[in-house]
Amino acid sequence: MTSDRRWTLRTEHTSYTVRLSPDGPWAELDAWGPLGVEDGPSALDWSRRTHFITPADAAPAEYLPYGLRPFTGSELMASRPGQERGVWWDFAGAEEGEGSLRLAFADDVLGLRTVLCYATVPGTDVILRWTELTSTEELRLERLDSAAVNVPVTGPARLTYLAGQWSQEFQRIQLDLPRGTFTMGSLQGAPGHAYAPWLAVQDGDDQAAYGIALEWSGNWHITAQAEPGGILRVRAGRVPHEGVVVLAPGETLTTPRLACAFSPDGLDGLSRVWHRYERHLTGERLSRPRKVLYNSWEATGFDVEAAGQLELAKVAADIGAELFVVDDGWFTGRADDTGGLGDWHPDPAAFPQGFDRFVEDVRALGLDFGLWVEPEAVSPASRLYAEHPEWVYRIDGRPGRLVRNQLLLDLGRTDVQDFVIGTLDRLLTEHDISYLKWDMNRPPTERGRPGDERPDHLDLDARHVDGYLRVLDHLRAAHPAVTIEGCAGGGARIEHATIARTDVVWPSDNTAPLDRLSIQYGFLHAHAPHVMSSWVTDAPGIFEPRPRSLAFRFVNAMCGVLGIGADLRAWTPEQRAEAAHWIARYKDVRDVVHRGDARVLGTPQDVTFGVQYDDPQSGRTVVAALSTGRLDGAPLVPGRPARLRLRGLAPEARYRDAESGRTFSGAHLLHYGLPFAWSADHDAELVVLTWQ
Repeated sequence: MTSDRRWTLRTEHTSYTVRLSPDGPWAELDAWGPLGVEDGPSALDWSRRTHFITPADAAPAEYLPYGLRPFTGSELMASRPGQERGVWWDFAGAEEGEGSLRLAFADDVLGLRTVLCYATVPGTDVILRWTELTSTEELRLERLDSAAVNVPVTGPARLTYLAGQWSQEFQRIQLDLPRGTFTMGSLQGAPGHAYAPWLAVQDGDDQAAYGIALEWSGNWHITAQAEPGGILRVRAGRVPHEGVVVLAPGETLTTPRLACAFSPDGLDGLSRVWHRYERHLTGERLSRPRKVLYNSWEATGFDVEAAGQLELAKVAADIGAELFVVDDGWFTGRADDTGGLGDWHPDPAAFPQGFDRFVEDVRALGLDFGLWVEPEAVSPASRLYAEHPEWVYRIDGRPGRLVRNQLLLDLGRTDVQDFVIGTLDRLLTEHDISYLKWDMNRPPTERGRPGDERPDHLDLDARHVDGYLRVLDHLRAAHPAVTIEGCAGGGARIEHATIARTDVVWPSDNTAPLDRLSIQYGFLHAHAPHVMSSWVTDAPGIFEPRPRSLAFRFVNAMCGVLGIGADLRAWTPEQRAEAAHWIARYKDVRDVVHRGDARVLGTPQDVTFGVQYDDPQSGRTVVAALSTGRLDGAPLVPGRPARLRLRGLAPEARYRDAESGRTFSGAHLLHYGLPFAWSADHDAELVVLTWQ
């Protein structure tokens, strides 16, 4: 429904209604939820009751500047150089399209036009929001958020977010916020290991869940404020490295997109909304099978030489791997982490018969070939740094720090982008490479660009993001058949801009079984299985050291995109045979895992945890079941089998276990669940149910 002052956007199952406030020149949320929720009085109506604050401060506004909203948090803070901050605008018109809306506001005194942009995503329940800022005068933007999101609450708002650190990313955390402010973000030039740019909001124990995710590869923040009057208001956007962005006359600045989602089915339903959206971002590349990968890093480290790599490749091929990736250490000057970055040429000493011969030998085993690169980094001893020291971030007169014995290239420079594009083009055209792992292991520290005439007008964070995305866009266009993996010391750069341009991402460098289970549990709340690269290795636990079987490691890794990273030369024939068994099973079910509806069953703290995948097209349900409890004593103490209740099945339908031949009713699986008799020798199962 549309009127002169009210607009409704509809997705497949939800609607989002915005209106112009009767009390001021701003847009505010009228309704957001299941289809039809807009028919009735608004749950966000604040009845114009204000005490010691302005109406704008009390309103569920979609976007307001400092000036109009002086007290309770604004999305935009602008000023002319040397003048007072503040924007006071008037409504300047609306434009509607098929699934889109643009609301314009103008401050003629400041010379600023602000357009609030909305777009639905076909086939999903996601609404994208962003803001366009155009000025006739030079302006200083100290705050330039993408949007504000309002959620009505009757008590403390329940926030769910993903936090952690390197090797412990994506830990799901919940807190209740009765009043006050919660904020998270990153100033590391990437989303970072500490927080994911993703947040879910619920009204206490209420099942309905609202979610946001910021599409931005640089500095960012998400700030939630429990405001007086029963509203949680969330602001999200990029954070300029320099503290201010200068908007030149006639220039338009477009903020990052904020994806907004709603599900009446809680966090479980919200996760499936995000999964569907990420399948939309992947597009037709989703039809390409995610191949079973072997990566040699944990077996050889920097000690890369052709004979040893081929030995690993032969074993990997024997157990069913489809892709062999050589990680760090393949290029000249890379005996350790002190050199080589920037000089991206195969080390002739490591490949005495030539790199192309080595690649041919790998491919002769029936394997695709992949390579690790870190194109944003440079070693001080490299030839590249000697030729182009000006390409590195630094500040004149200030000491430069090494992080991981390396420096960071200023990817915001066009010449640096051209160098990276030329380097990757050369590697991908001169050699038969079908997989590229892009890593980033070094955040920017001394972030300056010496020689620039107006350093106070730089926007280095945004320019770096633009350069990063330009290179990825080039790779997608020029090498569409190449599979691209996104990595940043593990999961430090995972958001929708990266996911839209890569095929898989690397959630964490931690591959220990129970540690990884916790990481993947949080990851799957925000991101889809088909982008989650997960390896089987021999790594012991860092945070949860209890041992688990090889079967556990495989079933856990099969919950996403299966890879192997162990030293296969040290595995026994029995371990290799077991690995071949699990790889064959993965190949049989990976289409269901990557394209089906995923449901997380329980938590890693439960004795039995699982992930369920349903594929209506094939009529199959796949359940990855894992025992996370203590395993000792199980055979000696009498008791019933553990049970894992499934969800989303048809109670009247019949489901047949393909391996055991047992048949269950949907009602039984929903009420009692699948039975598992765990023991010290049996801590994981993969169950495939065929719909009868």
